[in-house]
Amino acid sequence: MPRLVRFTRLTRLPLLGCLLALLLPLPALAQAPDGEWQAYQTALNEGARHANLWQASWTTIYAGSLALNAWQASEASDRDDRYDARVGVVKSALALGGMFLDRQPHPAAARELSAGEPGDVSGARALLESVAAEEQRRRSLEARLGSLAVNTAAGLLIAVGDGRERDGAINFATGMLINELQLQTQPRQATAAINRFQPARVSLGDLHLEGEYALLVGPNQLGVALRY
Repeated sequence: MPRLVRFTRLTRLPLLGCLLALLLPLPALAQAPDGEWQAYQTALNEGARHANLWQASWTTIYAGSLALNAWQASEASDRDDRYDARVGVVKSALALGGMFLDRQPHPAAARELSAGEPGDVSGARALLESVAAEEQRRRSLEARLGSLAVNTAAGLLIAVGDGRERDGAINFATGMLINELQLQTQPRQATAAINRFQPARVSLGDLHLEGEYALLVGPNQLGVALRY
């Protein structure tokens, strides 16, 4: 089991002191494995809360947009507004359906961890890594292709089908901006927890240490954690 050493309040130490802290791990400061498991559980629980809030917020936004567009499609006094609203109905319906069909993985992962064996660090880390990979996939170029196709089609319908190039371009840009905002507000607690530690290798003569390090930043202090 890796050992975790924490060095804090290094703000006033010279650079040499920081390097020595990295090179001289102190076993007395090692963190128990239960602490690492608890950190993974906290990350998943916080991710689940964020995911539920994100789900409720964007579902409400798209449901409201669908209702407004449906009303404007038949009641708006301007002919262009009615046409744009009909396009908006399709876009909002697709987005709302996506909210129900493509759920965030954090709530299910948090339940799985709670149902598993407490203190199983390797299992918890594997679960966190799978959630982190899903977080990254949801922010990848692939995750933007669906929105790109829908907004391109909507923009072309207005620009080419209805002869309003400027309005079509605005519709496309607005749709892509809203989708990007949706992607960027997704939970990323698992990625943050996994990326907390980075690989490290330190050599001092014949002594070679391999492990992981993390920077610990807080108010008026800077620290280093070394896991080996």
